[in-house]
Amino acid sequence: TMSTSARRRLLRDFKRLQNDPPSGVTGAPMDNNIMLWQAVIFGPDDTPWEGGTFKLVLEFTEDYPNKAPNVRFLTKMFHPNIYNDGQICLDILQNQWSPIYDISAILTSIQSLLCDPNPASPANS
Repeated sequence: TMSTSARRRLLRDFKRLQNDPPSGVTGAPMDNNIMLWQAVIFGPDDTPWEGGTFKLVLEFTEDYPNKAPNVRFLTKMFHPNIYNDGQICLDILQNQWSPIYDISAILTSIQSLLCDPNPASPANS
């Protein structure tokens, strides 16, 4: 496979995720495709999602990290900031994206959305 800056960056993100794993989230590239990741977020304590295991898929393009990945939940969940198709209404995945965010930051931001839904930005309005 050709080495591109996006792929190198994704490998670096993966190493960081392995060496310094954030609590309550995991993620890894799919077999043979560094541009497609599966992730799991464990439902945070003291939330309606406590004890749940929520699967996501992250799709990266060659524009990463200049462009945010497409991230969606595969697990059906009812949450004010998550669309029926699993797409997530989260500022850093849209207009507030910055190349400083890595996969670890993306997953922990989604996790904190579960702890603290943002009613000002409802997906299901």
